[in-house]
Amino acid sequence: MSSQATVRYGATTEISLKEPIASLKPKAQTEEYNNYLIIGGMPECVASWIKYKDPAKIYQIQRELIEVYENDFSKHNGRVNSGRILLVFRSIVSQLAKPNEKFMYGAVREGGRARDFEEAIEWLVSAGMLNRIYNVSKMEHPLSAFDKLEQFKLFVFDTGLLKHMAGIDNSAILLKTDYQFKGPLTENYVLQQLRGQFQIDPRYYSDKNSEIDFVIQSGMEIIPVEAKGGEDKSALSFKKYIAEHKPEHALRFSKRGYRKDGYITNIPLYLARKTKDLL
Repeated sequence: MSSQATVRYGATTEISLKEPIASLKPKAQTEEYNNYLIIGGMPECVASWIKYKDPAKIYQIQRELIEVYENDFSKHNGRVNSGRILLVFRSIVSQLAKPNEKFMYGAVREGGRARDFEEAIEWLVSAGMLNRIYNVSKMEHPLSAFDKLEQFKLFVFDTGLLKHMAGIDNSAILLKTDYQFKGPLTENYVLQQLRGQFQIDPRYYSDKNSEIDFVIQSGMEIIPVEAKGGEDKSALSFKKYIAEHKPEHALRFSKRGYRKDGYITNIPLYLARKTKDLL
């Protein structure tokens, strides 16, 4: 497969797809992907990386950015309670770290309910600080008709900042060691890359028996998506859905190379930004 597209990681590198995918250098591109998890896309971080290539400087900038954002929250004097905005923002890491099927208000504050925090969530989403995706009751066209508005997940707008908020040491990524938050960080990255490629924002699917990380609507086609931080095999629920529904496309993002395995197409994480071009 070939394409005229280009993949760009902030200002660190770009991948030309004028040649077949097989001609790319997976090891080098995976290194750039790991760098992106550390850097993120904030202009100050990208500029620092270009100049110094120093993860410690990136850590310091990210720490200062989080402090600035949280100070801004505390100074907010609109009708939305500033303390609740801060509580929601600080709960995101623990929300993503748990195998929750949806955002849990009780994880923000014991006894918390939707009416306590829904305005704070809406403020953070509207401000572009958080990305919200809804659970759908059916994986059918049109996806938005099946949104469960009371069931959603929240992700941070910048993967590098989420990495910092989670307290992940940069060396864990650079040394390719396993760490507990790798799955949520990978999902945050994949969502970032998918948003904007399709007219309809991604959703996810979760019921008592199965969970699909993301669901994409491309035209009238519904595409199940799985996000893996390593080279792990697909989850049973993902395989079961594919076996039962035989979709035209089923996408799995991982550190494996580009390959087709039955109905499943594995796309390397570093190519997530060009998903639509690869369908």
